[in-house]
Amino acid sequence: MTAGGASYASLHGKRVFVTGGGSGIGEAIVEAFVAQGAIVAFVDILAEPSEALVARLRETYAQADRRLRAPEFRHCDITDIPALEAIMAELAGLLGDFDVIVNNAANDARHRIGEVTVDYWDERIAINQRPMFFTVQAALAGMRRRGGGSVINFSSMSFHAKNPNYPVYATTKASVIGLTRCLARDLGPFNIRVNTVTPGWVMTQRQVDLWLDEDGEAEIRRSQCLPGKLMPEHVAAMVLFLAADDSKMCTGQDFVVDAGWT
Repeated sequence: MTAGGASYASLHGKRVFVTGGGSGIGEAIVEAFVAQGAIVAFVDILAEPSEALVARLRETYAQADRRLRAPEFRHCDITDIPALEAIMAELAGLLGDFDVIVNNAANDARHRIGEVTVDYWDERIAINQRPMFFTVQAALAGMRRRGGGSVINFSSMSFHAKNPNYPVYATTKASVIGLTRCLARDLGPFNIRVNTVTPGWVMTQRQVDLWLDEDGEAEIRRSQCLPGKLMPEHVAAMVLFLAADDSKMCTGQDFVVDAGWT
């Protein structure tokens, strides 16, 4: 069902929940699941691009093929855990218990060591780390009812590459590996798989607008083993594999999509 990509029969009809699905990598993930025939819901703090995405996917997919449906979007600040939990419960009631959780949402705002306050540290944890656990907790009973599921947590190559000027962000992304591995052990008996996806420098519009300059272009050529730009759809392809039954014996692992940077 996807142009130029793999088609996974096991994803058709799967209930998928994505955080930060309104733009960038999240947008590519939402679209990829919709194209596979999954039943997709996502949250994002940015309402306008998220609503535009739903409208575009409705026109592109749902109107062209009645077997496909546009995603459900709910505005949510994921630092508000009770609100996040309430939205997940409402969506599960509407669509059915979730088979797949994609913890994609994050904010990689730059910061210097001397500027970090306790409040800023706590805010970064609240955005980049804390919601991952609570989305899994909220979906757990439903996944057990369905006999299993797949959780995909997003890390970053930032700490592997020793990137400067966002130590708190790097800390949160390093912690994802530990969360994934421990959840994989705890949830494996319920046939729930938990894996990490670690992207490299993905050319989302935000990255291009804020940080891609001539020096950045040179760094990509120097650091990647493979030529060309790493795009959101390359990361989404890995997410689809980890959500599909094709990866049924993969859990507790870190799948790196960085064109060989790290």
